Amino acid sequence: MGRFIRLIFALALLGLAVFFFVTRPGQVDSASFDGLTPDPVHGKDVFHAAGCASCHVAPKAEIGDAPVLAGGQAFPSDFGTFYAPNISPDPVAGIGGWSAVEFANAVQKGVSPAGKHYYPAFPYVSYAKITPQDLVDLKAFMDTLPAAGEANMPHDVGFPFSYRRALGGWKLLFGGSDWVVTDVSTPELERGRYLVEVLGHCGECHTPRNALGGLDRAAWLTGSVLPGEGKVPGITPSELDWSPEDIAYYLESGFTPSFDSAGGAMAHVVENMSKLPAEDRNAIAAYVASLP
Repeated sequence: MGRFIRLIFALALLGLAVFFFVTRPGQVDSASFDGLTPDPVHGKDVFHAAGCASCHVAPKAEIGDAPVLAGGQAFPSDFGTFYAPNISPDPVAGIGGWSAVEFANAVQKGVSPAGKHYYPAFPYVSYAKITPQDLVDLKAFMDTLPAAGEANMPHDVGFPFSYRRALGGWKLLFGGSDWVVTDVSTPELERGRYLVEVLGHCGECHTPRNALGGLDRAAWLTGSVLPGEGKVPGITPSELDWSPEDIAYYLESGFTPSFDSAGGAMAHVVENMSKLPAEDRNAIAAYVASLP
């Protein structure tokens, strides 16, 4: 009996060790950021493409040309309510004191400077393929924005979802970094894929999720239902019968071919996309129109 108990105890310890190994926070390759010169002018385009202000300004605040990224907006989900953090340049309340590598770990790996997992309400699964240059440029631009001293609001998430270590297992299941569309035949389509699948993180809203909150990549951009937002339409050609020109114009103006206008969260997306170069909107339109 004593040998059996010791065996159970040893297996339990082994299982615990495996759990902590597979759920450990990941880190970026810090060497990939060596020698990069930040360009805040280009970082402004990255900022708009990534939609940072739409989520991180205070509730009901105007975005404007120099948004105050004080955080506080609530994002309800099936797992609890998450609150956007302060990502202004404030060195205490915000991220002003973060290095480029710490910033990259947060954006690409969903890991805080203290080594804790972030919840995937932060779309780091999509952001995982942001290029190192775009990341340092983005941080450089964000450092030019006004600082805000507001403290972060705690997420309203109950057990077991409040146990953050388990998010390492979630990342192992759903944090794959493969492209959804693997065959891009032109530089425009390649740019469009980067803007849609990575910076724009369009799949985070327009793709359905499974019971654990992972994106159903087999149903890429076919529509979903979001708590607090309702039905989000599909944007593949089978659901959206628009020409590439229609799509590009919508991203610039907010007007559909039938003269309806963007509303809700999509109005913020249009506000961001309208600030990008026209060739970027055209690339997005080409990618969306080329989907199967």
